[in-house]
Parts: sequence; C-alpha cells; structure tokens
Amino acid sequence: MEQTHTAHNSTATATQGAQRRVLVVEDDATIVDAIAARLRAEGFLVQTAGDGPAAVDTAEAWQPDLLILDIMLPGFDGLEVCRRVQAARPVPVLMLTARDDETDMLVGLGVGADDYMTKPFSMRELLLRRVERAAVAATTPRSGILRLGELEIDHAQRRVRVRSEDVHLTPTEFDLLVCLANTPRAVLSREQLLAEVWDWADASGTRTVDSHIKALRRKIGAERIRTVHGVGYALETPTP
Repeated sequence: MEQTHTAHNSTATATQGAQRRVLVVEDDATIVDAIAARLRAEGFLVQTAGDGPAAVDTAEAWQPDLLILDIMLPGFDGLEVCRRVQAARPVPVLMLTARDDETDMLVGLGVGADDYMTKPFSMRELLLRRVERAAVAATTPRSGILRLGELEIDHAQRRVRVRSEDVHLTPTEFDLLVCLANTPRAVLSREQLLAEVWDWADASGTRTVDSHIKALRRKIGAERIRTVHGVGYALETPTP
C-alpha cells in the first residue's frame, strides 16, 4: 500500500541534509517509516512511495536529489523504476535488496543505480555510509583531463571516453575509476577502495567493490582492470 509523506523542515534538527530531497520507495511500511523518520531527523526532506508507478509519478512531480529504491515492488519492480526515472532526469539511486544476489546487483548498476545495500542493514550504515555521499556525488571535481592510452578521464566534466567514444558511468563508477587511475598499475586493496570511494572504515563491503569493478569492466574493457587475487585491483596502462 502506498504511503506518501511530505517532510517539515526543522531548524532544530537541520544538518547538511537540510534542503536535500530523498524519495524512499519501499512497500514494507515498517522499513519505509524507519528510514523516513531517521532521514527527517537529520534534516532531509522526505517523501515515500510504496509501488513502482507511484515512485515514478512522485519522482517526476517532486524531483528528488536521491532515490532509496527497493528492488521488489508491486506494480513494477525497482529496476524498471530506475530505468524510467533515469531516462527522465538523472538522479543518484541507492538500491535496496533482500536478495544477496550478485546478478541483481549488477543489473541494478546497469540500469543506473549508483550503489546497493542488502537487507537487513542498520539505519546508521544507511545514513552515514551511503545517503550523504550519494547526495553530494556531484561535488566540485578536480580540473584537467587524464589520458591513459585510449582511456580518457575528464575530471571537470566527470566524463570518460574510450577510443574517443563516450562511456556512461554512474557517479560511484566514475569515482572508483578515478581512484584506480590516480596510481595506475599500483594494486589497491578492496579495503583501500572502500575507504577512498565509499568512506567505509572496515572491510564489511568487499562484495560492493567486486560488483562495481565488474560493472566498470563491462564499460571500459575487462583488460583495463587487473585482478590481484587475495589483494585487490589495479588499472592497467600502456607501457611507455
């Protein structure tokens, strides 16, 4: 059953989240109410939707800064919601899934999601590790263009080209590529990548790294990212 709420801006609780709009799409009333209450307490403006059609309609009318989107929804699923929302207006999307299935995660990333979380999760993890980062994904980037053979990274425009062809990356994929490109050929551990790209201080999300690496390989070429088994990944570059 759909639930829609409009948050009231509270100057007493407003934080960096103030004025940022978050649309929470989830058909479990207990979960959606808990997420919405926590976000509002941190100063975010929140609306909720309980099915696919309501999510698309609300996103079009309200134009949120971030979607927190469950995969399993009535009407049509979260993947279709993500496709339709992103086609109309690009917006950071955090997918929620009860299934720890890598295929679902990769499909979600492929239709425009920036990250995912597997249920159950803590409200603290949702807020501190994911929501604030996604909401400010488009912070002022460094200037300049980095060229590594046929791979070109434009920091100012957050664009990537391979053989002069544009490659669409999500904000998280772009940040991951830049992190690897900052030290080409150097092997970065999964823990290092989690700390740099996701601001995680522990190793609880190494599958997140692996799934994003797979998505990135599909887009820029599998041969460009080398796996060092048991350690991490390195960006391959042409030999000088």
